[in-house]
Amino acid sequence: MGSITLEKVSKSFGTTSVIPEIDLEIHDGEFVVFVGPSGCGKSTLLRMIAGLEDLSGGRIIIDGKDMSSEAPAKRGLSMVFQSYALYPHMTVYGNIAFPLKMDGQEKSVIDKKVKDAAHILNLTNYLERRPGQLSGGQRQRVAIGRAIVRQPKAFLFDEPLSNLDAALRGNMRLEISDLHHQLKTTMIYVTHDQVEAMTMADKIVVLNAGRIEQVGSPMELYRNPKNVFVAGFIGSPRMNLIEGAEAAKHKVTTLGVRPEHIRISTTDGEWKGKVGVTEHLGSDTFIHTQIDGIGQVTVRTDGDFDTRHGQPIFLTPDPARLHRFGADGQVI
Repeated sequence: MGSITLEKVSKSFGTTSVIPEIDLEIHDGEFVVFVGPSGCGKSTLLRMIAGLEDLSGGRIIIDGKDMSSEAPAKRGLSMVFQSYALYPHMTVYGNIAFPLKMDGQEKSVIDKKVKDAAHILNLTNYLERRPGQLSGGQRQRVAIGRAIVRQPKAFLFDEPLSNLDAALRGNMRLEISDLHHQLKTTMIYVTHDQVEAMTMADKIVVLNAGRIEQVGSPMELYRNPKNVFVAGFIGSPRMNLIEGAEAAKHKVTTLGVRPEHIRISTTDGEWKGKVGVTEHLGSDTFIHTQIDGIGQVTVRTDGDFDTRHGQPIFLTPDPARLHRFGADGQVI
């Protein structure tokens, strides 16, 4: 079991409130991602769940038991940090086995658990190497292996892929997602990268200035953002958020349309403007246009679409895919 419930959890440093009261339900076996910009409180919230930060108020309930004041070691959770925190003088085997040795487990039990974890993480051929002889991705797998052998109720990941290059991050996203399917254990994952959130999560928790803006599946947040913040944060490239006269025509304060929901033409359309910077990504092309009376609008189109800087362009948003927000920033 690995259900985690936050009841009116809050955190303050002196008179500064970092996290106002938060309520959140994480079900057993879910992959939950905390996402938001730097400084939004996501890592602090994760550390509070782990017991590494004291609560200023509220309760953290793990599998039906109030664990708010329990030490981290008694919560049955394993944390994987941004820095791998491996012992450089120990082999991969020694690093993975270390928490089991500290628990005083028998040598035969330790050996089986280490080899089982190494098999799951494709580390069997590296057990006698030291961290300095491994790539960044392999070191991160060792850190995850050290967490696996403890057989925790839940895994807590604090931006574990930030130190890796783009290709390795992509591979490790797949590996962690596959690991979740194998172990079927609750995982809470912190990232500022909404692409990681969208591709890995069963449930996303969008945080802003310590507040939960919205909770839902990746596609729920993509299709039905509750406010301007979520609309602008979820999706890549980000949603176009249009104000002024064009929004007023639709009787809203902010009109949102995603780059992939705009038809682009060189001959006719609802909005007229000029092509600015074009980003060719192979299968997709992102065209940043300057539209008369609106400003910059980004369009996502086919990778073969040919444009040149300064070329006249016409855009037509899909009327069925427009998002409307009021003066308070909430969806209408």
